[in-house]
Amino acid sequence: MFSIRQFLGHDAKFFDLLEASAEQAETSVHELVALLGRVEREDSSQSLDAFVHSRRKDKEITQQLTEQLVKTFITPLEREDIQALAAALYKLPKTVEKIGERILIAPKEIHGHSFAQQVALLDQAAEVVVSMVKDLRKGVDLAVTREKNNRLQAIEGEADKLEVELLTALYRGDYEARQLMFLRDLSDLLEKVIDRCRDAGNVILEIVLKYS
Repeated sequence: MFSIRQFLGHDAKFFDLLEASAEQAETSVHELVALLGRVEREDSSQSLDAFVHSRRKDKEITQQLTEQLVKTFITPLEREDIQALAAALYKLPKTVEKIGERILIAPKEIHGHSFAQQVALLDQAAEVVVSMVKDLRKGVDLAVTREKNNRLQAIEGEADKLEVELLTALYRGDYEARQLMFLRDLSDLLEKVIDRCRDAGNVILEIVLKYS
């Protein structure tokens, strides 16, 4: 296994920040699971505060990464790779926050419709992304990275099937236009954030391929 740190130095701050960004994305997904649970229970304690905090925290992390790139002469990864991965990771909590916004706009429209399978897939995808980001610190193992990236591709494929099933049910069912639009919008955003996880995985795979 080739070690990126041995090749380009032992400065850990970039790995620390990238891992922190990935963990914020995972945290936002956990908050989404909690929000859906409160909506199903018709709990009045529904707020976007946790999503906003996670997205703002991730924005701060991304800004720190940018500052470190300016200050640091030798980086453990190519600068454009750090920037690409940071951008891909930041899009995750940002998109999850949009899902939370939609749910709180019309929480009653979700009653009777479970997105548990889609959210479970999202949770799995976020977990894989965190694992892949943490692997960068350990070194380059192309076989492991490919295996995890393939898992992300498989999760995306499962999510696509669920979206087709939902759209089929919506267009063949008897729904008011408002509810149909709401459920479709929610499904589209869930698929988009899973796609964001796949995109982050692809960036990591490209990085590993450079050093393998």
